[in-house]
Amino acid sequence: MQGEGETTMSETPDERLMRRVAQHLPRRAMVHGVSVASAAAALGVIAGPAQAADAGPFPSHPRWRFVFVNHVTTNPFFVPTQYGIHDACALLGCDYQWTGSEISDVAQMVNAMDAAISGRADAIAVALVDPKGFDAPTARALDAGIPVFSYNADAPPGSANKRLAYIGQDLFLSGEMMGERIVKLVGSGDVALFIATPGQLNLQPRVDGAIAAIKKSGAPINATMIATDPTVNVGLSKIRAYYLGHPTIKGMFGTSGGDTENVGTVMREYDLPKKGVHGGGFDLLPQSLRAIEDGYLDFAIDQQPYLQGFYTVMEMFAFKVSGGLVGPADINTGLKFVTKESVTPYLTTKTRYEGSSAEAQIVPRSGPVAG
Repeated sequence: MQGEGETTMSETPDERLMRRVAQHLPRRAMVHGVSVASAAAALGVIAGPAQAADAGPFPSHPRWRFVFVNHVTTNPFFVPTQYGIHDACALLGCDYQWTGSEISDVAQMVNAMDAAISGRADAIAVALVDPKGFDAPTARALDAGIPVFSYNADAPPGSANKRLAYIGQDLFLSGEMMGERIVKLVGSGDVALFIATPGQLNLQPRVDGAIAAIKKSGAPINATMIATDPTVNVGLSKIRAYYLGHPTIKGMFGTSGGDTENVGTVMREYDLPKKGVHGGGFDLLPQSLRAIEDGYLDFAIDQQPYLQGFYTVMEMFAFKVSGGLVGPADINTGLKFVTKESVTPYLTTKTRYEGSSAEAQIVPRSGPVAG
């Protein structure tokens, strides 16, 4: 077994550096944006010109610094996103910063963008959760020659925001798909669609899509949007209170990871499946996955947060290395329903790709590949 100070004959200098950093750097520091280069400096190691892994096809280049501005920087949903950012930066020889707001405060996010512009970031990625709040800082960045990409949430069609590309789930489509699933599960009656921040662009399109699909179906379903709260505990109390005030409800569905987790908790507390109530929502937080396994949630929709980080860095890098000739291009990170039939691998596999482990590993797989 290889010890801390040992090397292998096949190990490149960059690989040796990364291994040494990983042994000394606390996991939390890695998650929150400390680059291999800066960590190496702290260890007294001098990094040479950055190159892609295994001296790949890219030439030596500056250690470009990519700034990610997020609306809920400490939310566990974005742990795999940060792993994706870290992995892509390590692969390509870049640095990154994870910044923004913990409470979806647009002013704090704009301040973070302005700091990135003043600090001459090489590219900026921002979750465009507000319809107009990011138009001006995006324009300032582009005027300064800094490319801007959106991830996880995007400006609405026809917006004045000139971000170069969006990397994330098609949010309205995901809402439509949830609405179609609700029609099949519920059939008729009242359903609640819980949203932590009404109007916010990472959530509102899902509600709009679900309501549109339910109306299009012609099913006798009355879908109502119910505001909760970005704080998980407050959101839980509101969902619980809503059920207690509407005991004949036929379905409860979250539009965020926190609300979906809370729906599962309320469904479990009152054993609602036995009363004919259905539940579901978005994202693969651990309690939601266990609620699916135990039959308290019918589904959760995966939007692959790891790819939202990884692909965004890849686009930034391609833009920089090609002088802007390559891309940018919108990337849909997908939509996958996780149900009782498919939930087991998510519960039994600990991996950084889902945010359940810090370990870099190849996850073995067997059997046919499902579409």
